[in-house]
Amino acid sequence: MLLVIVTIVCIAALIAVLAIFLFIIGVLLNRIADNLDDCLGNVKTIAEQAETVIPSVEHINRTGGVVAGALPLLYGGAEKIAAKLAPPTPAPVNGHTNVPPTGRRRSRLMQTVGFRERNH
Repeated sequence: MLLVIVTIVCIAALIAVLAIFLFIIGVLLNRIADNLDDCLGNVKTIAEQAETVIPSVEHINRTGGVVAGALPLLYGGAEKIAAKLAPPTPAPVNGHTNVPPTGRRRSRLMQTVGFRERNH
């Protein structure tokens, strides 16, 4: 008889613990569902606001492309102005120059964007 009572008490305790566990899991899942619903509302709001911004971003990208295309020309013009304004280089002492044997180093920015100088 004692064994039956202990078995019933153990089963009742297991059912009670399982009920508490399921209740806690249910509360947490409801909280997650509410948070996901709020996130969905935020995503819809962001998507609506992005619809008005996307054409402006495309315009900015086009303008940036034009500016990037003009950079080699501006850079080349700045090099020519700097060459005109630079003081004359002194004559080499004892036949040595400061120019490396490979020649004067120049930026490869113009070649990077595909600009080729025309020989006049």
